[in-house]
This record gives sequence, structure tokens and C-alpha cells, in this order.
Amino acid sequence: MPDNSGLNFKPTRRAVLAGIGAGMTAMALPGRVWAAEGKTLRYGLSTYPPSITPWNNTGASSNYVKLSLYRGLMGYDSEANLVPEVAESYEWTDPTTIVFKLRDNAVFHNGAPVTSEDVIFTFESIIAEDSSAYLKSSLLNIVKVEAVDEKTVKFTLTEPSAVFLKELANYCAGLVWKGSTQDDPIGCGPFTKTSEERGVFIEVTRFPDYYIQGEPTCEKIRFTAYADQNLRYAALETGDVDVIEYLPWAQFDTVEQSDTLKISSTVSPFMLVLFNVANDGPFKDPKVRQAVGYAIQRQDVVDAVFAGRGEPLTGFPNPPGSPYKLSDASIEYSFDPERAKKLLAEAGYPNGFSCRLLATSTYGMHQDTAAIVQAYLQMIGINATLDLPDWATRVKKGKEGDYDIAVHGLSGYYNDPNALWPLLHSGPASYTRSFGFESARIDELLEKGRATMDEAKREEVYKELAKAYFEEVPQVPINWRAQAHAMQKPVKGFMAFPGWLNSSSAYSFDVTELS
Repeated sequence: MPDNSGLNFKPTRRAVLAGIGAGMTAMALPGRVWAAEGKTLRYGLSTYPPSITPWNNTGASSNYVKLSLYRGLMGYDSEANLVPEVAESYEWTDPTTIVFKLRDNAVFHNGAPVTSEDVIFTFESIIAEDSSAYLKSSLLNIVKVEAVDEKTVKFTLTEPSAVFLKELANYCAGLVWKGSTQDDPIGCGPFTKTSEERGVFIEVTRFPDYYIQGEPTCEKIRFTAYADQNLRYAALETGDVDVIEYLPWAQFDTVEQSDTLKISSTVSPFMLVLFNVANDGPFKDPKVRQAVGYAIQRQDVVDAVFAGRGEPLTGFPNPPGSPYKLSDASIEYSFDPERAKKLLAEAGYPNGFSCRLLATSTYGMHQDTAAIVQAYLQMIGINATLDLPDWATRVKKGKEGDYDIAVHGLSGYYNDPNALWPLLHSGPASYTRSFGFESARIDELLEKGRATMDEAKREEVYKELAKAYFEEVPQVPINWRAQAHAMQKPVKGFMAFPGWLNSSSAYSFDVTELS
């Protein structure tokens, strides 16, 4: 394969329980602005995207913007059904070969037609040796990508894959014009970026040559960043924006009872603890990591941080909507500080130790969860100093391993255990994975699960994966959380996709209308 690795699109760079509720009351802003101006959808982001380059994952806010600009071979319709996207159709010609027919009318934002050569360029770049693409390890089962003709492209895989089509629908698998540069990747999505003020807003405008007639239905989307969750909610309440992500959990009841606002929610992401295992510190020992798992009273996080909108997660994060039953009390955590202290003693730390706990000041849910984790760790002798940078710095520190232990919130990207691949499988350093963690056992089980087509056999593989997850401790789960978009009632068509598809909800921008 030619070396396209130069187009690597690397991303640019509260007190405990008593204080958690202090930030929950929204600021009152005067006046109410009723309809959106013209056909501009005003969307309130939770943070300004650190990067919107197509193949790297720098958080939900980035991915919402990216899906307006870039689309891949597969995607989701407005009801969250997996469908061909830039591809018009596909056919498995044998268990390891799939042929895609591209839409005749698909063009990039510079007017160039989408061809098989662009598909080849995109995927060879994603899996290039020094690529840092989020899906690199997920897509290393691609043996080759070949042009059958200008609008037909063939993928050959190393083995059958039960999830290949879902991986191609990911927000980090957007097609890019073969002449793109690192500073100017050109996509073929429903919108083009037309203006921005760094740190404040990004505005995208409907692409007139988008391949689906009549879409998108909005002229523009203006993504405005509100790093403070209460200001973001206040902007919705006063009508300054039409839709917001990350509705504060304390406001769920208010929106559900509102005459002017509505909510679209799902139980999807989970909060967890990540570890730096690349150094020779305490967290290199799985017993210490397990001790963290037994130290945390998870219901406190659900109640104090998420206003009861969630539930404790004590074991393997089998996604909502998964077809497999993987729960097993013998490989799940309970709140057991004495057991945690015993594990620390067995690991050689009977008197505990000090460490640095990374989270972010940008998201109150991360900061507040970290404060609770800090308090419970202190009870077993682990003295954690909080490090709470802004989101962009949090992403950078996570990717570089600049932490000892970290609190994070994330999800997979479709409702199948294999969606945990980028979070667990060995691959390029990522802020979404424990730094330096690698496990041949976990890698092998993920690979086996993906290549197994029989559903009953897949379930057995993932039961083994759940056991390995508990024993090797690549992360410690804390809780599931409800996650919601809130919007003005005149907004039609936009919805929160279910479960781990929630991060792909931006596909519904295509049919969102302002009545």
C-alpha cells in the first residue's frame, strides 16, 4: 500500500459530596427569544471542539460537528437504522470480501466526484503504520482496498467480521478527497464549514450538491460552545439556542414538565477510572487497580452527580441494546473498602500511597465524579491530588499519559460488545484508554468475537472477555448515566440515538426542521 501516513490529522491539542450541588442552579437570563433566525439551527455544544479532523476522536462535541462535514460508506438514517451512506449499495461476495457501489451523484465539497480512489486513499491513510486514527486498530483486518471501477470498490478482509459495516458508519470513518492535505481535509457531508471563531462557535452551511435530494433541511447550523453547563441550559431556556447537548441532570424534571422545551434521552455512556500502567508506579499492579474498583460507593456518584439518572456499573460494560447476557456477580465489584485495603496490602502498599487524579474542569460531571472518587480512595489510604485542566488539555494529557489515574466518561459507538475495541484493544495511545495497557488475552478475545458469526458462540466469547476485563483491570467502571439533548418544542426531527449509538445522533441533523 502507498504511504499516506503524512495525512495523519492529529488532534490539536468540585470538594466532595457537600459541594456537588452548588453548581446545579441555572443562571437566570432576561428575555426569551422565540424562533430561530431563518433556518439556522442553533446548537449548544458542551465545549469548543479541540479538533474536527475526520479520523481522530476528541470527544462528543467534535464528533457532532464532524458528522455535519464528513460522511463514510455506511451511516444511520434518522431512526438510527444502519444504512448505506456514500455507498449506494454493498454485497458480500464471500465471507471476507465486500464490494461497495458508490452513489453516482456523491461529490466532495470542492466539486470533485467521490471515486473508488478516494475510498482507497481514506482507508490506506487510516491504517497507515504511523497513523493515530481512532479506528486504526479496529480496521487492521483490511488486507487491501481495490478499485473495480471509478464507482466500485472492493475490500478484502483477513477474516469474516460480524461488525465491519458498523465500523464503517463510525464518525471517525469519514471519506476524504484524495488530494486533501493535513490542514485542509475535504469531505462530502451535508454541510460545509463557512465561519468560526475559535473557542466560541463554528458555523456550517448546507452543501447544495449533497447526494440526498431535499437534505439537509436546515440552511445552517451554528455550533456555539458553552463550557458551563448552567449557562448552556440558560441559553436554551431563554431561546438563544434551539438544541443543547448534555442537559444537566438536575434539569431533566424541569424540561420534562416544560410547556416550551422537550427532551430526548437515552442511557448510554458510562463513567469509569483509567490508569497509567506504563510507569512503574502502583497502578501497574492489577491488584491495586482492583482495589480502586472495591473502594468506590457507586450509588453516591449516581445520586450526587447525575441526580439519580443512572445506575451503578459494577462489571463489564455490556452496552444497552446488546443481544448478549453477560452479567455475572462473581466478576463484578461491590463496595468493600476492607477488601480494597487487603488488595493494597497484598500488592505491597499497606499504608497506601499518593498519586495524581486527572479529570477536567470543562465538564461538571467529570469534576464531581473525580471528587467523589478522590474521597473514597482517601478512605483506603490512596491520597489523590486532583488535576482539572480544560477539555483540550485533558485530551492531550490523556493521550500522552500525563497522569497516574483518571476519571473519564465515554461509550462505544454501536450496541455490540465489539464497540469496546478502541477502548480495550492494543493500539495507538488514546485518551479513552488506560495509558500503556496491553493484554494479549483481551486482544485475542476481541478479535475472536469480531470474527465469530454464530450468535451463541459470540456470547460465549464475550463472557470470557467479561472475565478477563475483571481480572486484568484495563479500567474500573463506575456507573451508567442517562444522557439527554434538550430542545425547543418547535424543533422537529432531531433525536438522541439509543444506547451507544448516541454519539452518532448528529445523523439526524439531516432531517431536523424548525417549525
